[in-house]
Amino acid sequence: MKYLITLLVSLSLIYCGSSSDKKIITPELVNSPLTANRNAVKVSTPYIEMLETSFDFGEIHQGESVTHEFILKNSGDADLIITAAKGSCGCTVPEWPKSPISEGEEAVIKVTFNSTGKSGKQNKTVTLVTNSIPNTKVITINGNVIVPQKK
Repeated sequence: MKYLITLLVSLSLIYCGSSSDKKIITPELVNSPLTANRNAVKVSTPYIEMLETSFDFGEIHQGESVTHEFILKNSGDADLIITAAKGSCGCTVPEWPKSPISEGEEAVIKVTFNSTGKSGKQNKTVTLVTNSIPNTKVITINGNVIVPQKK
């Protein structure tokens, strides 16, 4: 009986798997230059070009803040939109343009690191979320926080 049930299930699977309703995806079905057919349509996209992606602030004393301005350029052929900029912790706060950055234009991402409660080597990141490809860009700020000696 087990043998008969196994045989019937196997034959059913073979029959279902050999269906002639297979659909073939061709490049004509995919109308995106970022996938199968790059010649189908020209899609304008922004592109982030960074003059620098990291900044070393050296040594600072605990409780001090340091700010650095990262300059980016939209070298693509569409407006660049930064939808979010997220610091790796609450001590790293980014400021970014909320309006679109036109093709060929530059913009400033201002990052402030507050060393209150921090000590030693620090490596913090800010992740930009954009409409470019790839849609994220990570910038870093690092250095050393010196804790004052207690008397």
